[in-house]
Amino acid sequence: MSTITRAHLVDLLHTRIGLSRQDNSDVLESVLENIAASLESGETVKLSGFGTFAVRKKGRRIGRNPKTGEEVAIQPRSVLIFRPSQMLKSALRAAPIKEKRVVEEVT
Repeated sequence: MSTITRAHLVDLLHTRIGLSRQDNSDVLESVLENIAASLESGETVKLSGFGTFAVRKKGRRIGRNPKTGEEVAIQPRSVLIFRPSQMLKSALRAAPIKEKRVVEEVT
């Protein structure tokens, strides 16, 4: 399984749109910066047909240290959540599963 990087996205844009790699890089960075700024200001970002990004506030709570079982206070924090659209969910369900093959050597 491979990872999609910014450079890979820029190359895809270059291939499909035809702008220079620098222009595509600038567009991609601008889009990502706007998404990040919106999330930082507490706004929800909805990309139609893809999904919704939002920031959820988690309150203070008590957790446990898994090793010792001791109670530990967990401070309030903000977490990023993503909810995929129905279109994306359907596409993922229909896509064939690509499995990694593990070959064992016999000595």
